[in-house]
Amino acid sequence: MGKANGSTHARAKSAIYIRLAGGPSHMDTFDMKPNAPASHRGEFSEISTNIPGIRISEHLPKLAKCTDKYAIVRGVSHTLSAHRLGSEYLMTGNRPLSALKHPTFGAVVLRELSAPKDIPASVAISNSTNASTSFLGLEHGPFETGKIPMIGCPVNIRRLSLSKGPTSADIDRRHNLIKRYYAALGSFEKQDKVLIGMDEFSQKAYDIMGSTRASDAFDITQEPSSISRLFGDKAFSQNCLLASRLVESGVRLVTVQFGGWDTHRDNFSHLKENSLPNFDDGLSGLLRALESKSLLESTVVFVSGEFGRTPKINQRGGRDHYPQAMFCIFAGGGIQGGQVIGASDSKGEAPLDRVISPDDVAATFYHALGIDHTKEYHMPTGRPVMIVRHGKLIPELT
Repeated sequence: MGKANGSTHARAKSAIYIRLAGGPSHMDTFDMKPNAPASHRGEFSEISTNIPGIRISEHLPKLAKCTDKYAIVRGVSHTLSAHRLGSEYLMTGNRPLSALKHPTFGAVVLRELSAPKDIPASVAISNSTNASTSFLGLEHGPFETGKIPMIGCPVNIRRLSLSKGPTSADIDRRHNLIKRYYAALGSFEKQDKVLIGMDEFSQKAYDIMGSTRASDAFDITQEPSSISRLFGDKAFSQNCLLASRLVESGVRLVTVQFGGWDTHRDNFSHLKENSLPNFDDGLSGLLRALESKSLLESTVVFVSGEFGRTPKINQRGGRDHYPQAMFCIFAGGGIQGGQVIGASDSKGEAPLDRVISPDDVAATFYHALGIDHTKEYHMPTGRPVMIVRHGKLIPELT
């Protein structure tokens, strides 16, 4: 598959990317510092996990019981403290440049991996993730549900349902009209990348619309109770339940956004009352559900925010943006769980002796999917652009 540095035999057929929007505190979750000064260590205690020697926050008890299923990467570090820039970095594996916007994970996965015509290849659940397709074109954009799954209710996505709306014959007539319109444009349409992208995106939507397979994939009420009871009743848990069903149905990449981690004030009350219990319910449920469906080995799960938070607690009882140290979680896709890779120093302020970059994390994510991160694309101008230019594989995860 190209250069030896990036070539790989795919272990995962699909992926779930969980974006913790806002930037979660590493110090209060997976990289705690109980011996740090009171100004840093915070209010939470550590608890043991089912892997001797690995300890995490007391507010993640369910994840503590399944630590054997995931790997913790500590000491991930960069220098971009703005939400947008940090997000772009973590969602592409390339440091943002003013003259170039890199395509995010979903666009690359759509470009590189085939998928059935009657089901979306990439799905972004509920909130938009601002996933840029960049020079790859509009046709590589995700299918956005625009809905938050509700416990015990099917996800009724208007674009997949023709009830109380246009009939199949109406859709066919409109589709044929659009095809004639593009045919009338002739060579101009073939030279305009935006029109090409719109045409391909419309064709994909047409193939999916009315597909029983697609509508069933979004119907979480069809999940057996043995699976649904693994999850909590809050939005993030139900998003994770839907994600497990989507990859089971053939979706290549599911993106789940879970926000609310921007805790500049009241960090500890917000985390213990809201974010951490919901995260604990959802991610532990997802890992157990994938294992129960025999999908964990063929699905790589990647969890990350855009940065960590300041080790030193501010005067408002919060923690501010801090890209110099953060964590990521990997599971499935042949990745060995029950291990910690990397470390931060005694105060959680910087990597201890090994810097792991967002570039390395992204390269490793692509590797699990059999995508060569050193592969080059070409922009319309002919400029070559590598999928992840500076990334090196994290050997413990490959």
